[in-house]
Amino acid sequence: MSEVMKAFGKVGVLLGGRSAEREVSLKSGAAVLAALLRQGVDAHAFDPAERDLPELAREHFDRVIIALHGRYGEDGTIQGALELLGIPYTGSGVMASALALDKWRTKLLWQAAGVPTPEYALLDAETDFEAVVQQLGLPIFVKPAREGSSIGMSRVTAAADLKPAWEKAAKFDALVLAERFIAGGEYTCAILGDSVLPMIRLVPKKDFYDFEAKYLRDDTEYRVPCGLPAAEEQAIQALALKAFKVLGCSGWARLDVMLDAAGKPYFLEANTSPGMTDHSLVPMAARAAGMDFDTLVLKILELARVG
Repeated sequence: MSEVMKAFGKVGVLLGGRSAEREVSLKSGAAVLAALLRQGVDAHAFDPAERDLPELAREHFDRVIIALHGRYGEDGTIQGALELLGIPYTGSGVMASALALDKWRTKLLWQAAGVPTPEYALLDAETDFEAVVQQLGLPIFVKPAREGSSIGMSRVTAAADLKPAWEKAAKFDALVLAERFIAGGEYTCAILGDSVLPMIRLVPKKDFYDFEAKYLRDDTEYRVPCGLPAAEEQAIQALALKAFKVLGCSGWARLDVMLDAAGKPYFLEANTSPGMTDHSLVPMAARAAGMDFDTLVLKILELARVG
């Protein structure tokens, strides 16, 4: 038996699932599974959309690596099930996962802790949309509060388009957020254990870094090093680690941040089960830190919650 098999035992890779991000999760999970198998780990795919959760216990997994994205995978539900089954798992726990997927409650916590985040308003059928435009100005980003991968998101540049944008987002979640646009650079901070990996600057060729820019296009520009002065990058990384800890996150995550024209950072959201596809940002940041994909996957597995 190899050393990695002794160290990790039988490992399940949770992938697919029932969220709107299923297809991305299948790609992430396949990449993670292949990396584990290359390193001699006794790893097996497990899709909760196709198999009942009690089978996880019957499979006698020693730990699982979560490659699920969005609802039922990143929102605390699968984490709670794994806690009940007594199976160690990667990433954040139940509370932190649930909070981080909810962009509104994330903002409430960050505001209370002094982590800068863009001004926002909640939208529903009773909203005075004109008043929201007056409050936030244009453009406005509209997004479902509990979805990832920019699903259901719109960039609103005309007041008349705000209500249709809310209607689009509301198809994915009853809780919809309108957020002030921060005009400046778009960056991401990946966290692995207690370390923040090199920041990446995103330069999409479209209006914003949406689902297409993330997963389908090959012309999005990723700048690593990110181009910021070292002291400025370190200050933002320290703030990212604070934002991560305020939510109670652990293991690994990716935080998205905008810098305004004056260089002030505004944190948008925390992703507690980031993508691991060939377009994904955490593997890119890890490479910039001298860590290849296989090593990154093994490190994430090492950080699994075991109690």
